[in-house]
Amino acid sequence: MTTAHPTARPTAPPPAWGITLPLPGLTIDRHRFLVERLPDLGYGDVWSAEGGGTDAFTPLAATAAWAPHLRIATGIVPVHTRGPAVLAQTAATLAQLSTGGVLLGIGASVPAHVTDINGIPFDEPFKRTRDVLRFLTAALRGEHVAGDFDTFSITGYRLPHPPADPVKVILGALRPGMLRLGFTEGDGAITNLLRAQDLPKVLDAVGPQPPGKELVVKVFVCPTEDTAYAHRASRPFLAWILNREPYRKFHQWLGNGELLAETHKRWADGDHEGAQRALPDEVVDALFLHGSPEECREQILRYQQPGVTAIQLYVSLPPEVFTSRTRLLDTLARLGPAAR
Repeated sequence: MTTAHPTARPTAPPPAWGITLPLPGLTIDRHRFLVERLPDLGYGDVWSAEGGGTDAFTPLAATAAWAPHLRIATGIVPVHTRGPAVLAQTAATLAQLSTGGVLLGIGASVPAHVTDINGIPFDEPFKRTRDVLRFLTAALRGEHVAGDFDTFSITGYRLPHPPADPVKVILGALRPGMLRLGFTEGDGAITNLLRAQDLPKVLDAVGPQPPGKELVVKVFVCPTEDTAYAHRASRPFLAWILNREPYRKFHQWLGNGELLAETHKRWADGDHEGAQRALPDEVVDALFLHGSPEECREQILRYQQPGVTAIQLYVSLPPEVFTSRTRLLDTLARLGPAAR
């Protein structure tokens, strides 16, 4: 597989590192000790997401109460499941709690999170994302927004208390169309579930990045040297997500279609367990990193390519790490940017 090379970019500061909360296996009420220690471990961001489990905003509100100097971010909130004004209100309210800044990551998500569990049609995902982005960028600046968008109409809305510090709105983006939209009309993009060697193709699609724009890479990590456990923990999720249409098309665009052809075929045939087995180990190992914390960190550093402004870690910890707070913090310290 050939690898594209990104265009030259000026020297930039190293990317921020963040942790996705809640950690799998730990309810949000048990995170305060961790959030308060994150800056000491080198992490400056706390991320949350919204699909079929925890909502995206409650963990961030808790984080802002426990450590208001951390930057808080969603990566991502589906644009179909919350109204545009509700999204604007929520982001503006979070901005009142945090001195570290707010990144509002929105995106199309997948039908499983929009239609299957919320009963909302997954209609025109690109247009809906574009329309919500346009609404939010205006509303969060305190502008009065009214009129017809392609996918909804607004009679008239203005935030009563727009954020004093700007809220950046970024898009969950996989392929060139959404990536370009994020950088031309928004404040950047967040991409995920790609190998480090795939990242240059995304960077080429983005092109020159204006100052202040964000390119966030979400990296999935299971810090354990038990390869069998890491595969058991990650393979079901990877088989499920890589067989969602947006991610199937993403990896075809990246040039990984042949690697994933057998898992796609078996999934389409209804053989979901077979689809898991058909995922090549090399794909599992590259998309959900595992090894000692130090080995994982070395793999994460490969994503620190020019143009990347933040790395969002989704960390799946083996059960034994939760036996003590000291062990959990030590694992994240050895995994993170402050490790020596």
